[in-house]
Amino acid sequence: MLLNKTSFPAYKQYPERVLQFGEGNFLRCFVDWMLNELNKKTDFNGSVVVVQPIENGMVNMLNDQDGLYTLYLRGLKNGVADSYHETINIISRGINPYADFPAYLQTAENPEMRFIVSNTTEAGISPDETDAPGATPPKSFPAKLAVWLHHRYQTFKGDESKGVHIIPCELIEKNADNLKRIILQLAATWQYEAGFTAWLQSACTFNNTLVDRIVPGYPRERIAEITAELGYEDKQVVEGEHFHLWVIEGAESLQKELPFPSIGLDVLYVKDLTPYRTRKVRILNGAHTTLVPVAYLYGIDTVREAVEHPVVGKFLREAIFEEIIPTLELSKEELEQFADEVIDRFRNPFIKHLLMSISLNSWSKFETRVLPSLLGYQQQTGMLPSRLVFSLAATIAFYKGKRGEETIALNDDAALIGLLNHAWSKYDGTHSSVEKVVYEVLAYEKNWKKNLNEVSGLTDAVTVYLISILNDGMKKAIENIHSLKQVD
Repeated sequence: MLLNKTSFPAYKQYPERVLQFGEGNFLRCFVDWMLNELNKKTDFNGSVVVVQPIENGMVNMLNDQDGLYTLYLRGLKNGVADSYHETINIISRGINPYADFPAYLQTAENPEMRFIVSNTTEAGISPDETDAPGATPPKSFPAKLAVWLHHRYQTFKGDESKGVHIIPCELIEKNADNLKRIILQLAATWQYEAGFTAWLQSACTFNNTLVDRIVPGYPRERIAEITAELGYEDKQVVEGEHFHLWVIEGAESLQKELPFPSIGLDVLYVKDLTPYRTRKVRILNGAHTTLVPVAYLYGIDTVREAVEHPVVGKFLREAIFEEIIPTLELSKEELEQFADEVIDRFRNPFIKHLLMSISLNSWSKFETRVLPSLLGYQQQTGMLPSRLVFSLAATIAFYKGKRGEETIALNDDAALIGLLNHAWSKYDGTHSSVEKVVYEVLAYEKNWKKNLNEVSGLTDAVTVYLISILNDGMKKAIENIHSLKQVD
């Protein structure tokens, strides 16, 4: 028996108030879950129309289930493993604009439509030079939305009350500002009337966001167990962690219309989300990047194992609390609370997060996620942060491509792989050859945006740590961090 409104007697149809670009796991586990909570706990009284942003997608599967799906939230709550599931009844229908463009445009004619949300991948908020206003539909997400907004403007003759709140969730900085810029460019290129541009500016809001929830997605490995537990088939099951955070640069009017904080959801309406983005990038993402080469070369394969390991876990905690947090702007109490939550998330017993799966593009990640903390710490204290520097040395060792006799499947930019291969080709076991490897890596300005050999003491410090890793092995090297040459 398939999950649908026939097999789910509690099914309810709500007015369509949200247009959502993207039918994937993240939005269904994050935004749609939150809207479902609003329906249960407030008078929001709305449903979501899902638009498939690309030609091949899953809206047919959603429609087969009348928009219903089961959400599992699994992780640690107050230090205890907890698994919870519920049926989400928020999606009214899905539309494939490539198969039924008129139905897509028709949603713009609905006077109750009020919110636009999206997650079309980072590449989604970008223009396509081949887009045209008469295409059915245009290729890019911004062009699809521009056509929709223009149709709404014309339908309601510029009525300011029919504007919409646009809340993109793509993982790029200033996502809404970028989307708005592209739409305004399209309006000019397509010679839309000046009144439309004025309406877009005054009646609609574009709200930058930061989203945070780990969503492994469809639980393929345990779907038989889930089907037995539920007593019905659900092809749209989605899993996520309990932790969630949505930071929105939104007007007061948006907070009144979407009162997520009032029902206990971790949604922050702020004037500037920059400190929160920096916090996430430096602590959550930076911790991942700092951890991977150290833990993997230690002989550990998963994030949870690493965090719970007495030596590697201690190394990570000290890196976060002693070297990363001191460089950030928010209050120490707020930062430490977030860091504690991050560590609990890393310890989630329901998620097997392989270190190798997050080793992709380690060098660009180190530059954006860890290097600012490393340099910020030195600027504040006059000292180099030993653990972050040690992680940099471990990353160079990781890209030597060996863990004992095991070959590491390196996955990075081809030019960087070539650079590391060339650097390591000079290694002959001597101190001077290690120094040459380090110098060549740190000099790669294309990745670092500067020559890191110019950072006082960094070349020598990385060399000392790398020699220890190569000669003593990771297990011995990590224990000897503070007994090696002072990093200053």
